[in-house]
Amino acid sequence: MAAALGWGALAASSLIIGALLGVVRPWPDRIVGLVLAFGAGALISAVSFDLAEEGIRLGGGDSVAIGLAAGALTYFLADRVIERPKAGAATGGEGPALALGAFLDGIPEQMVLGIGLVTGDGVSVGLLAAIFVSNLPEAIGSATEMRSSGHSNGIILRLWIAVAAVTTLATVVGYAIADSASGDLQATINGFAAGALLVMLIDSMIPAATRKAHDLAGLASVLGFAVAAALSDVG
Repeated sequence: MAAALGWGALAASSLIIGALLGVVRPWPDRIVGLVLAFGAGALISAVSFDLAEEGIRLGGGDSVAIGLAAGALTYFLADRVIERPKAGAATGGEGPALALGAFLDGIPEQMVLGIGLVTGDGVSVGLLAAIFVSNLPEAIGSATEMRSSGHSNGIILRLWIAVAAVTTLATVVGYAIADSASGDLQATINGFAAGALLVMLIDSMIPAATRKAHDLAGLASVLGFAVAAALSDVG
């Protein structure tokens, strides 16, 4: 259990690091866009290899499909709720949407990490690294957007500390249920994370990256995909 808590905290720590980088100083739009594009590429790799492909191996395409639908609809509906206050005050643009995406995909991702500690040969270095790397751009982009819209540094940091704490606990939950988690359940968890990620990417992260980084966004996303894919191949 202590090992699950430690590895989970390590993976989630990049959320807090990213938030700190986002609030420590104003960043040029081009830099933020490149960071978001890199993160989008890394997350596309995570969806393809760490979540969908692994989920199909564990429980089949039907279980992954159920998870995909659940994750996509959950993010879509939750994001609509977050967007409602826009008529009254600034919400931070894509900031809250990126935070929601990190929350909804971070929980199942780190549950998978915890399950792997029991059912596999130890911690998956590839999954751990992919989670850590992909968390950074989400947190940096969200914190930067929220800071530029007038949110205080304290509110931003408390939000990301809360997200990191919940996702860390998800690793412990995954560890605790590992012995009773069937392949179908694990595949559904993977699919949920993938579905939430895909909707977040298309609705928020990729449009923001393209708007800010312009023609360099595509190249940065390919680099992010390549780095994450290489990490996924680590034992």
